[in-house]
Amino acid sequence: MSFHINAEKGQIADIVLLPGDPLRAKYIAETFLEDAVCYNTVRNMLGYTGTYKGKRISVQGTGMGMPSAVLYIHELINDYGVKTLIRVGTCGALQQDVHIRDVIVAQAAATDSSLIYKEMAPIYFPPIGNYELISNSYTIGKEKDMNVHVGNVYSSDSFYDDNEDIMKNMAKMDVLGVDMETAGLYYLASKFHVRALSILTVSDHLLTGEQTTAEERQTSFNDMINVALEAAVK
Repeated sequence: MSFHINAEKGQIADIVLLPGDPLRAKYIAETFLEDAVCYNTVRNMLGYTGTYKGKRISVQGTGMGMPSAVLYIHELINDYGVKTLIRVGTCGALQQDVHIRDVIVAQAAATDSSLIYKEMAPIYFPPIGNYELISNSYTIGKEKDMNVHVGNVYSSDSFYDDNEDIMKNMAKMDVLGVDMETAGLYYLASKFHVRALSILTVSDHLLTGEQTTAEERQTSFNDMINVALEAAVK
């Protein structure tokens, strides 16, 4: 067992999907996995292992923000030997041609977090995803006629931020959307030599003000989950 995951060795698969919301982890396990078994209830950050098309897959909630997410990612990699980690989360759109419920495949992540810089200073390390997973997920999304985009995202440490210039500058740099976890995932994947991918469903739009409901964010972003699972087993 690790500090925050009470699974025994062997209970967690080599491939793990990472929703922020633990209830989304429960939904994914019950909806998409066969014979899913709950292996973690510590702090109600639910984790499950089951099978998808005969392949063992786990799904683990991570909470919101990099400090929470990297805690679980670090333990999954170092205490349970996980080799492939796929974030299935939500983001806010920053471009006019990216719409509510579209899927973003993050190729890299800018960030304002000191989490990475304090370990790499004076280098500004660029957190990027695994090319094979990026390519597979984009191809799968297009084959399923989904509105899928590949590009950079911005991982912020703040959900509520009064500095509007930051988002305007990110939009000018063709950043597709903003979340709070991708940069941390990609950094740890590079540090520990594992594969990582972040797939995000647009839950709200920072330019138009559109947004989805909490229930939709929890249960209805099936396109993203389908892409993640197919990319994982391909």
